[in-house]
Amino acid sequence: MYQFKMTLYLIGLGLTTRGISLHGKKILKNCKNIYLENYTVEFPYTKQELEKELKTKVKEANREMVEGEKLVEIAKKEDVCLLVYGSPLSATTHISLIESCKKKKVKYKILYAGSVFNAIAESGLSLYKFGKVASLPKWQENFKPTSFIDIIKGNLKIGAHTLLLIDISLEFEDARGQLKKSGFDFEKIIVCSRLGVKSRFYYGKLKEINGEKVLAPWCLIVPGKLDRNEEEILKTPFP
Repeated sequence: MYQFKMTLYLIGLGLTTRGISLHGKKILKNCKNIYLENYTVEFPYTKQELEKELKTKVKEANREMVEGEKLVEIAKKEDVCLLVYGSPLSATTHISLIESCKKKKVKYKILYAGSVFNAIAESGLSLYKFGKVASLPKWQENFKPTSFIDIIKGNLKIGAHTLLLIDISLEFEDARGQLKKSGFDFEKIIVCSRLGVKSRFYYGKLKEINGEKVLAPWCLIVPGKLDRNEEEILKTPFP
């Protein structure tokens, strides 16, 4: 049994500036190495607004820092807090941090919070009926992946809904254009905008969605087979 002294804390922020747990806030009061992972999501608030709510200063941690060994190395000598929007283990990057801690014999602690993966239930669709999650990256001139279509088709075959996560650099109109060019016929979709902050849902055909109303962060749901309750909820206009 290893005798651990310092800890790398992965702390979920939830979906708003007030989404962090009381336990998380208590840890921040006693930690001087506080970093904010800033590259896997487009925040619905500023770093300054977050600092005001947390009553502490926060350093930004880019991809290189999070995916490298720096945070783990610091945690060998001092406590380190990495703040993650949503829940900490939603991204594989953060799971890799845990593996690194294990290999280097550094203690870690996960503090969970709300995320897009449970907030989508507000759409009225049952979480039990979601299949594999897919991602829509921003297309480049020589890189236009459509693997997400195979995931959607696979889910539809078993009647499952698909959560389609959107690249943070992809705005709605560009995403709509990519989806049209993908060759897949989207009968109807649900656009989820600013979940947990000021949640808005737009249900209809892809071409009918008013893109000006879709604010980041946002995602899409491709409905599978709807049961009676889901149909009734979707028929009721979202506010």
